Amino acid sequence: MLTHAILERFSMSTFGLIADGDFNVFDLNGAGNFLWTLIIFVLSLPLMWKMVFGPITAALIERDSKASEAIHAAEAASEAAEKSRAEVELALGNANAEAKQTIQAATARAEARERDIIESAKKEADAMVTKARSEIQAERDKALAEVRSEVVGLTMKAATGVLGRSVGSEDDRRLAQDIVGAN
Repeated sequence: MLTHAILERFSMSTFGLIADGDFNVFDLNGAGNFLWTLIIFVLSLPLMWKMVFGPITAALIERDSKASEAIHAAEAASEAAEKSRAEVELALGNANAEAKQTIQAATARAEARERDIIESAKKEADAMVTKARSEIQAERDKALAEVRSEVVGLTMKAATGVLGRSVGSEDDRRLAQDIVGAN
């Protein structure tokens, strides 16, 4: 019941209406309460603007400027990163080209060296073959000379036996050598 009485009194005095319909500005229970609240609010508005809204507005402006600075710094960093990336790509391309040139030069040097080595080995092998042929020819000539000398000696012995006289003069020996050497 108490709450019902409070609600009834509140609904009657909400806009300053009293049971008999009078309006009293100084009555703090009615519409006067709203009017004084409005007057106090209007009078305190400059003070609130100075002490509350001013710092809040300044903080918001400062926050916006810091955000703008951060955005500009991020854009500058992004541009710098893009520029650095382009420089790195250019340097990498140059390094790749340089590496290809180095590899090609090394390959050319290796091929030239290989040709030189092969040519040198062929010359050396040819020289060895030529020397071996010369040695073989010299040994063959030496062996033939020995065989001829032996044949001449045997021929002289055989002629001595057949003729019954000694065949050993220098003219006889030369004649035998000419006959053996002509074949």
